[in-house]
Amino acid sequence: MTRTSPLALIVAAVLGGGAGFLVDHVLTMGGRATFTPAAGLPILLVLLGALCVALAWPVRRSVRRADAPRVDPFRAVRIAMLAKASSIVGAAVGGVAAGLLLYVATRPVTPPLGSMATTIATIAAGVVLVVAALIAEQFCSLPPDAGAKDPDDREPDDAEPGAARGR
Repeated sequence: MTRTSPLALIVAAVLGGGAGFLVDHVLTMGGRATFTPAAGLPILLVLLGALCVALAWPVRRSVRRADAPRVDPFRAVRIAMLAKASSIVGAAVGGVAAGLLLYVATRPVTPPLGSMATTIATIAAGVVLVVAALIAEQFCSLPPDAGAKDPDDREPDDAEPGAARGR
């Protein structure tokens, strides 16, 4: 599995920002109020980030310490995939909130402070989720030398040229 690329996060944030801006524009053109994220959304994003790190911690401990209990590799992959998905979701939701804030900031009428506070909190929580998910993804990765084989642990086909092969 490859790590989450910065390009994927940037693309998710830009697409989310465009979607947020467009949603507010369409709502305003239809004579409706602009969209404001729920107050619980930033809390849920931060909790998801904390959950990702908490789930990845035993994997990190298992990789770093020899005396730690071994973790099922399938569990580690599932946690890494959760972290990867969470980082993309955090970038997209933060981008949507940034698009909402950008649209509201470009209007001649100043919005109420409460609606801007939840939007700013959602942006901050999206950034926290991205950072926490990238840390969790880092925790689930193997060190560079973990996949290396011991030279004495070679298969018969990997034998030196000219060495006698058993039948």
